[in-house]
Amino acid sequence: MTARQRVLEFYTKHPTASLEDAANALGINKGNIKTVRKYWIEKGNLERQDPNQKHKGLQAECEAVGIPTDNVGNYWYKGKHYSIHVKNQQVSLMDIADLIVGEMKAYAPKYKPVKPSTKHDHLMVINPADIHIGKLCSAYETGDEYNHEIARQRVLQGVHSLTDKAKMFGINKIVTVIGNDILHTDNAKSSTTSGTFQDSNLMWYDAFNFAFKLYIETIEHLATIAPLHITYNPSNHDYVSGYMLAQSVQAWFRNHKGITFDVSPAHRKYVVYGNNLMGYTHGDGAKFQDLPLLMAHEAPEWSICKHRYVYTNHIHHKSSKDIMSVNVESFRSASGTDSWHHRNGYQHAPKAIEAFVHHKDNGQIARLTEIF
Repeated sequence: MTARQRVLEFYTKHPTASLEDAANALGINKGNIKTVRKYWIEKGNLERQDPNQKHKGLQAECEAVGIPTDNVGNYWYKGKHYSIHVKNQQVSLMDIADLIVGEMKAYAPKYKPVKPSTKHDHLMVINPADIHIGKLCSAYETGDEYNHEIARQRVLQGVHSLTDKAKMFGINKIVTVIGNDILHTDNAKSSTTSGTFQDSNLMWYDAFNFAFKLYIETIEHLATIAPLHITYNPSNHDYVSGYMLAQSVQAWFRNHKGITFDVSPAHRKYVVYGNNLMGYTHGDGAKFQDLPLLMAHEAPEWSICKHRYVYTNHIHHKSSKDIMSVNVESFRSASGTDSWHHRNGYQHAPKAIEAFVHHKDNGQIARLTEIF
């Protein structure tokens, strides 16, 4: 029996059961159950649940005095022995995320994977870092115009240009990093996760949708070149919404056999390619000089890989240092200068998208840059 049929059978027998009850009984994600229930309701096999089915006394009272039950969020019931406060069940952020991801999984498009080349031994690391979709920059103040449309133009131009430059090496695998302050704010108050207000030119939902579509365009292009591994870096501007965005991207490409994902909330991720051990982190947490030792503790492949690298972001400019056997390097940012950066003099570093080419045995052999 398929999962769809199991959900139908369960709700036929238990029409008033909650999503939690169904999830516990069937062992299926709540978001997927809600999607399947919607499917059967539209087919006419199930009826919509009455949201007031557990509040029949409330419904009768509201009908008697002419109050719409939909307008009642909570109420007090005073009985003989107890005075009870009743509150309608609230939908959590995780419930919404489960629903969105579940629906996308149900309708995710199917892609044809590209076969890896057996003639070449090169991996490309490409990272459109610190894009800050929604950031407001005014040339009138800062001398630097930047908005979401300019961000999209730079990301697509950079990714296409760098992949063209990398073709001469023969690429048989690509690692691309998502996250890293792809979104400028993390809530409806136009602030970062920690509450720092940001000048923005987009509503939070428009920024999320815009970033999602940009990632789809970027990943679809990269996946035509070589098998692709996508790793996610949590970041300080969009710690919550960036995670939701990464989960959404994974759900969209779930049917793509040529793409693998590591989109957990872990702040440091590691990828092995031949004799290369590569770490990825945003750069706002652990100290720069501590990253090599953290890699030694956290990556089991440390002892078998001669070439070791940690790629960071966050600071919007180039920094590279060999710390013993590990090279720690930051990616440049393509984003513009806003009022805060201009006031503090944090500008004029080259704006760019970068990529690095690694040979399977010889380590990093090339750096590719698209400067704007």
